[in-house]
Amino acid sequence: MFNSIFPQRGDNAYRGFKLALWLLSLLVLMKLDMGLGCIFNGHEAARTADGIPLDTYTPAGTQAVVALFAVWGLGQVLIGLLGLLVLVRYRSLVPLMFVLILVEHLSRKLIFYYLPIAKVGTPPGFAINLALIAVEVVGLALALWRRRELPAPA
Repeated sequence: MFNSIFPQRGDNAYRGFKLALWLLSLLVLMKLDMGLGCIFNGHEAARTADGIPLDTYTPAGTQAVVALFAVWGLGQVLIGLLGLLVLVRYRSLVPLMFVLILVEHLSRKLIFYYLPIAKVGTPPGFAINLALIAVEVVGLALALWRRRELPAPA
């Protein structure tokens, strides 16, 4: 498994299931979309998707949250672009890309567990994040699971 996550060579030789490529494509598109949304519309993303009560903050506090969302969005865009590069040119790194996305996501959840942000209501971000974690785990399993070579037709 270690050799599948960290191959000797980064090339386009992919041996996992094709569904993992589709799942990674979905995650890459979502990362790019969420990242750009946080960069260009961080106020709305913080307020609606994450339920952060920005209207109760001072203007400086609101600006700080929006700026942090933009910085986080940049990180998501960079992960998305790296994922796009893996899908197009270095498919042997698909399992590593799933590990990177999963570790980033779970690390962020761990940070927010110890440093929670006050939220209002039940924001949709929680359900979306659970679904994303499930997709990341399934995608990683499918990328690591080697396809059997089909016998040559007789």
